[in-house]
Amino acid sequence: MDRGTKVACWLIFLCLAANPAFSHSAMFDDYFVFDDTSEGESAAEFLARSTGPDSNRCTNGRAAGYLCENIDLMAFLPKSELGGGSANLNDIWGWTDPDTGSEVAIVGRKNGTAFVDVTNAESPFLVGFLPSRKRGSDIWRDIKVYADHAFIVADGLGNRSHGLQIYDLSQLKNTEPGSKLRETASLGSFGKAHNIAINEDTGFAYIIGSNRCSGGLYMVDISDPSNPQYAGCFSADGYTHDAQCVVYGGPDESYQGREICMAYNEDTLTIVDVTDKQNPVQISRTGYEGSAYTHQGWLLDDNHTTLILNDELDEQQKKNPTTSYIWNISDLDKPKEIGRYVASNNAIDHNLYTKDGYVFETNYRSGLRILESNEIEDGKMTEVAYFDTIPGSDSAQFSGLWSSYIWFESGNIVVSDIGNGLFVVKPDWKSIKTKQDNL
Repeated sequence: MDRGTKVACWLIFLCLAANPAFSHSAMFDDYFVFDDTSEGESAAEFLARSTGPDSNRCTNGRAAGYLCENIDLMAFLPKSELGGGSANLNDIWGWTDPDTGSEVAIVGRKNGTAFVDVTNAESPFLVGFLPSRKRGSDIWRDIKVYADHAFIVADGLGNRSHGLQIYDLSQLKNTEPGSKLRETASLGSFGKAHNIAINEDTGFAYIIGSNRCSGGLYMVDISDPSNPQYAGCFSADGYTHDAQCVVYGGPDESYQGREICMAYNEDTLTIVDVTDKQNPVQISRTGYEGSAYTHQGWLLDDNHTTLILNDELDEQQKKNPTTSYIWNISDLDKPKEIGRYVASNNAIDHNLYTKDGYVFETNYRSGLRILESNEIEDGKMTEVAYFDTIPGSDSAQFSGLWSSYIWFESGNIVVSDIGNGLFVVKPDWKSIKTKQDNL
C-alpha cells in the first residue's frame, strides 16, 4: 500500500470514528450525512401564518406557505410534540385499529418510536412514545406492522445490540395520551439492522442489512407475534438495503404461488425465491447503467409485472435530476429496465410506494411527489401532485422527507420530515383527475 492510499484510509477511519452514522453499508462507503436544515422559514413560521378554515388548502401553489399542487395540508406536529425530545425523525408506517377504526401514525426517531393518533387529521396527538431497545440512538429506524403488532429494527453503531423490538398495538386504545410505552416482545438473535420487510400473506419478516447473513435476508417467523422465531438466511448476494416480499402472482409460470423477494442490493435488483426458508434460491441479479446506490423500490400492483426502483446516490454522484427507474419483471430470471422518469429538480429520492396505479415518492428536499402510471408499460410516468416541506431548496441533500404511509382508508397520508416533524396531508383527487384528463 503506497503512502497516498494509507493517508486516504486513515482519513476515512477518522471520519467514521468521529461520526459513525456516516456509513451503514457492507459494500460501499456511502457517506450519508443527514441534517435537519430547512433553508428559509421553519415549519412553525409557515404555520403561524396559517389562519382561517381554508389556509391549509393548496391554492395557487401554496398551502400555509408550502409549495404544493393538488395536495392539502391537514396538520403538522413538530418533533418537540412527538416524544423523545429533539431527536430527528426517520421512517414512518401506519396502523388502523380493527375495533375502533382509529388511524395511527408510527413515527421512527433516533431514540425510539412515536405513536400518533391521526384519526382526526386536523388534530393529531401523541398517544405514546416507545424508547429504543438498549437505549440505542442513531439515525436509522424502520417499522412495519403485522397482526396488530409493530416490528421495529434500528441501524448504526448506536444500535449494535438493538435486535427486533415488538409492540402490541392493541394496547394503545387503553393508553393515556403522552405515555411512555414498553415493548411487549423482542428477538435478540441479531443486533443492528437497517430495515425490515414483512409479507403479511405468509407471516414472515425479513430483517435486512443486519449483522447476520452477510447483511442479507435474515428470515423470522412472526406468525405468533409475541414469539418470533428464526427461520432461515439468504446471504449469497451480500448486503441488502431494502426489499419487498410477496406471494408471486405474475405471469412467470415458474414462480407462481411462490414467495419471492425483490431485494435492492446497493448496485443491483436481486430477486430471490424464499419459499423454502432453509434453502432460498437467487433467481436473478441485475444491474443497470449509471447505478450509484440501488436503494429501494416497489411493485406497481398485484399483477407483479412492473416495478419502480430508486437510486439514492445518482443525484449526488452522477449529478442526475431526481430519477426513478422503471422495470418490467414479467420474466423473473431476466428483469428489464424499460424507462426512467426524470423530474425537473435535483432532490435525492428516498422511499416510494404504490397504490391504485399511482406512485408516491418521498424525495427528501422536494417532498411528497405523486406520479400517474397510465403509460408505464412504455416506460413513462407523469407527476400529478406534490407537497414540499422544504420549499426553499430542492438541492441534493439528505434532509426533508424520509418516508410516507399511504394506505389509511381516510385517504390521509402521513410523512416524516427529518428535522421538522410529522405532516398529515391529503391529495385532492378530483383536481388530480382533472389534471390527468388534460395531459
